[in-house]
Amino acid sequence: MSTDISSQSETEKERRDPAIRVVLQPKDTNNAGTIFGGIILSYIDLAGAVEVGKTTRQRIVTAGIKEVEFKAPVLVGEVVSFYTKTLRVGRTSVTVSVEVESTRGHESVKVTSAELTFVCLDKDGKPTPVVPS
Repeated sequence: MSTDISSQSETEKERRDPAIRVVLQPKDTNNAGTIFGGIILSYIDLAGAVEVGKTTRQRIVTAGIKEVEFKAPVLVGEVVSFYTKTLRVGRTSVTVSVEVESTRGHESVKVTSAELTFVCLDKDGKPTPVVPS
């Protein structure tokens, strides 16, 4: 069901549309002068939710995020893109992947990636089956 992005050609990668794209500001920095990892994590969560919105319009919550390892820092003023794809649709959950890349000059730098699981909730906050939109 899912495609391995690493097997895509550079042309295919360039044509991908990000779920979200942001320019990070000085207020987002840590004491080392790079973008605080928690800021990136919050955008990963938002991008994942955007992807789930393609599957269902139900109320969702983030149930889990698998390991996130930062491969490169993000600098102030860089454009950061969050690319998503749906990996699995379960009975009450949707699992997505998010790849984060930063534009540094004319180069795209892989920052991190994550796999997130979202659970659909009913009006009482209980897990409920996924209803496709």
